[in-house]
Amino acid sequence: MNPPAQRTRPRRSRRLFAVVATVAAVAASATFVLDAEAAVPGAPAGMSLVFSDDFSGAAGTGLNRSDWLYDIGTSYPGGAPNWGTGEIETMTDSTQNVFHDGNGNLAIKPIRDSGGKWTSGRVETQRTDFAAPVGGKVRIEARLQQPNVSGAAAAGYWPAFWAMGAAARPVGATNWPSIGEWDIMESINGRSSVFAALHCGVNPGGPCNETVGKTSGERACPGCQTSFHTYAVEYDRSTSPEQLRWYLDGQQYFTINSTEMDATTWNNATHHGMFIILNVAIGGGFPDAFGGGPTAATQSGAAMLVDYVAVWQSSGGPTTGPTTTPPTTTPPTTTPPGGTRDAYALTEAESFNASSGVQAEACAEGGQDVASVGNGDWLQYDNVDFGTGGVRDFVARVASGAGNGVSGLIEVRLDSRGNAPIGSFAVANTGGWQSWRSVPGNVGNVTGKHTVFLTFASGQPADFVNVNWFQFRR
Repeated sequence: MNPPAQRTRPRRSRRLFAVVATVAAVAASATFVLDAEAAVPGAPAGMSLVFSDDFSGAAGTGLNRSDWLYDIGTSYPGGAPNWGTGEIETMTDSTQNVFHDGNGNLAIKPIRDSGGKWTSGRVETQRTDFAAPVGGKVRIEARLQQPNVSGAAAAGYWPAFWAMGAAARPVGATNWPSIGEWDIMESINGRSSVFAALHCGVNPGGPCNETVGKTSGERACPGCQTSFHTYAVEYDRSTSPEQLRWYLDGQQYFTINSTEMDATTWNNATHHGMFIILNVAIGGGFPDAFGGGPTAATQSGAAMLVDYVAVWQSSGGPTTGPTTTPPTTTPPTTTPPGGTRDAYALTEAESFNASSGVQAEACAEGGQDVASVGNGDWLQYDNVDFGTGGVRDFVARVASGAGNGVSGLIEVRLDSRGNAPIGSFAVANTGGWQSWRSVPGNVGNVTGKHTVFLTFASGQPADFVNVNWFQFRR
């Protein structure tokens, strides 16, 4: 659903599905009530519920802002215009566009005003930590009804239910698509169908064929405009190879294996927290690829209805890092004069040469870690020797007890804190300030000796991470 503007897919002929039914008024009313509201289902086998919303608020009220945030305007602050897709609406937090319908549903309603301008709604979970632990799974699911509009009246409609990597939030998705996007349900122009996709790597091209994405293609979904259906993605790290699996009404219809791309690209798109997005866009590259819109015939006010959103997770095995074992004694706090650090050896975080805003503390894994790390803090390491290059990636041992909705980026910069990062990865709550995990991130190739800076960026003022050690890998 996210960037960039020219999002093209193979053009296919439009399919129209006619639904003809004659039922008594009372029976129709009873069917509507049952179809419109259902309880969040029980957890799949071996999994537990970690987040849900059944949208049971009073009619006409907005969302609980402790669970949801509203995207406002036509872009993220500092992000690509028109949300990077070419869509034309302005997103608002008005209860004209986003509201509880009083029947147990969230309604996201696009509206055209008398001047022809469109407004709509786009909401995200405050939490950015929906992730599959090593050896475990995460399942993100919603039960929803696509906008009940079709034919010429639906031209330009683009409802979506999707998830994006946590690292997008602090920087306005300027790191898309490398941080991963999982499109769980997209539909365009009132077609009775659904699309699923993974976005990853680089744009354009790359292993996910951006800007299109690694897509399921169009799957028929008769009745998706007139009734509720469940849409889900499940990320499974308990299998080898790892898998992303998409489901419609409980039936698996699309799978991507980790072996379909290089390990670094896969890890950067999956091995971290995600946040959920629900929106109805108007216009843009995807609808354009299937006939375009909106037009004068496009109907205003056809809402997407969401009965529930739920996230389940299963536990996994222990997280493992590089094969180098962290020392159990504290190393010198600085590099000796004229000393050189090996970029490919494990570097204890507390052995910095300079820092700002952090402190060292005893670490449950032995020695010390760097704690109290938040937005704007930094660590400096002098005389880091990368040799003749061949850098593959960067991995750090991190822990976080940050609250819901609090996450941030660990960025690698060379020679100056003002230089552009050569790589980064996102961190959200790992289960506690001493609950350690090893997180990899892409970095550009580097040769020679450099001063390495770890800089920390977050959209919130709260501390979001502790760091035990880091290492570059060939």
